[in-house]
Amino acid sequence: MEKLKNLWLGFEKKYPKASQWVREGGLFVIVSNVITVFKYLLLTFLPFAFAFMGSQDFGFPGIDITLFGIEFKWYIIGYGADQGGAAYFTAYMIAMVIGEVINFFIQRKYVFRSNGNILRQGAWYLLAFCVVTCVVNSINCIWAAVAGHFVAPWLYNIGTTVLNGGVSMVVFFIVNKIVFNDVKLEATEKEEALLKEEEII
Repeated sequence: MEKLKNLWLGFEKKYPKASQWVREGGLFVIVSNVITVFKYLLLTFLPFAFAFMGSQDFGFPGIDITLFGIEFKWYIIGYGADQGGAAYFTAYMIAMVIGEVINFFIQRKYVFRSNGNILRQGAWYLLAFCVVTCVVNSINCIWAAVAGHFVAPWLYNIGTTVLNGGVSMVVFFIVNKIVFNDVKLEATEKEEALLKEEEII
């Protein structure tokens, strides 16, 4: 173990930028996978809590599609009645939001070790989350509609979670590298401050 530690310290000293990418990338994947499992557990049990909402079409735009002989509605955001409708969508969004809130703080503090403006970072993270959610949901509603006819809910929930987690990991690693880069954020803030001073003058 001591040899591995010394090997890493030597690599870190010789290649600081590369070692930062390796450390951040490795921790990011580990944290993201743990959060993905957490989301899956929530998504497996939460729909039962919202069963009272009933299975009714819920979302936008709700375009009728037939695929492999299966008729369903396609949504950018939301789900058709056959996929659980409003109840499933509510559970899905709660699972995703809780997972990403936890993910945001862990990634910020422990993975990227950022001390930047948390409101600015949160706003960019929220924007990325909204875009990723719409892209993933538009794909997932097709997956849920088709897979729901062939496999049990617990199984296609794995597909839902893996799809969401996989796309999110790729997108959010790039987003996090930008958002949690304190040097760039500080430079931007200084530029904005200078522009305000020039406007006052």
